[in-house]
Amino acid sequence: MAVKFGQALKMAFRSILGNKGRSFLTMLGIIIGIASVMTIVSTVNGMNQESMKQFEAMGTNKINVSASTYNGTDVFDDLYDYCSSLGSDLVLGVTPNATMWDINVVYGSKSSKSMQKNEENMWNSGGEPDPNTALPPTAYLGSDQYAICNNFSLARGRDISNIDIKNYNQVCVMGARAARNFFNYADPVGQTVQVNGYPFTVVGVYEAKDPDSLWSMDNIIVFPYTARRQLNPNITMSEFVVKASSGEATVEVISRLSGFLAGLTNNGQNGWGYAYSENQWQESQNEYLAMISLVLGGIAAISLLVGGIGIMNIMLVTVTERTREIGIRRAIGAERSAIVTQFLIEAAMLCGMGGIIGIGVGTLGTRLAGKLLMQIDIWPSLGITAAAFALSVALGILFGIYPAAKASRLQPVEALRAQ
Repeated sequence: MAVKFGQALKMAFRSILGNKGRSFLTMLGIIIGIASVMTIVSTVNGMNQESMKQFEAMGTNKINVSASTYNGTDVFDDLYDYCSSLGSDLVLGVTPNATMWDINVVYGSKSSKSMQKNEENMWNSGGEPDPNTALPPTAYLGSDQYAICNNFSLARGRDISNIDIKNYNQVCVMGARAARNFFNYADPVGQTVQVNGYPFTVVGVYEAKDPDSLWSMDNIIVFPYTARRQLNPNITMSEFVVKASSGEATVEVISRLSGFLAGLTNNGQNGWGYAYSENQWQESQNEYLAMISLVLGGIAAISLLVGGIGIMNIMLVTVTERTREIGIRRAIGAERSAIVTQFLIEAAMLCGMGGIIGIGVGTLGTRLAGKLLMQIDIWPSLGITAAAFALSVALGILFGIYPAAKASRLQPVEALRAQ
């Protein structure tokens, strides 16, 4: 006598509800295991995606170059000429990436010095930072290729040009956050700001890349690198960015740059220089996060194993309690496969219900972990959620096989004698 699937589900559901307390305690291992694994995997996945967004915002295929000579001679002109000789098939641009400190930018009643006080007050107060707080911009020296090297695009106006650099023009381009801090929502293009007492014309504004971040990479002002003659003639340009045309070209360009820098510095006797890729850091971080996910996921999986053993134990108890029922069903013609199916469905339903609760707990855990660790919103993906549910059901079937097989092997006569 075969048991219909719907009838088997109803019988399993009644059996679980008939022992609510015992059923919940049995599910607990599955709930904890599914919630733990789901939280860990979803959180690491969310952190990885956030990291990828940040790398993409900064720009892919970037090569950072650090180089300087012991006699203080600038290396950028030689670096610029060499990168230009490689052609656009390998290199799209090259720029200094020097940061200028002690720069005071003034427009009307607003100045970066007053914004510096905002930053100090924020740190001293120890309170929750306000994302609308005007913080002092970071000032960079760049070439006419600064935007392409750092993945910026223009929102208004124009970029720094090669003519600005050659003619020592006193111009600058602002990031979206810096423009808002100084000009609110007015158009800054064509306006003049005072930088350490020198007038500089704002010729362009970059598109926002992370508008919701307090420590925004949009809070920048870029000057032609020749402007250091007025602003800070003593600054040394030793940090540069080279933009490779592709991920494959990045490896070759790094190799060529390493040879060029070795020749430029006479193998380190006249200076120092090295090149490394942002892609390498990204790959290393992805590997690190994957390793953490694997280790923590393995630890959390132990609770799933414990939960599975608990399922097997309670199903063996159920077989013992229902021995007479099994005997009656076998005596009236129930096949062994029907008995196996009945107990497997019950074990799978028990684990599946635990899995659903575990998914809910894991979702809350993921949200909490995202807020605490990175201040971001993380939601488990549909794929992870489906995999967690499928895993819980599979565990029920796996650990229910032995009890189900034991139940099906009971002899009708012996089973009917059970009290």
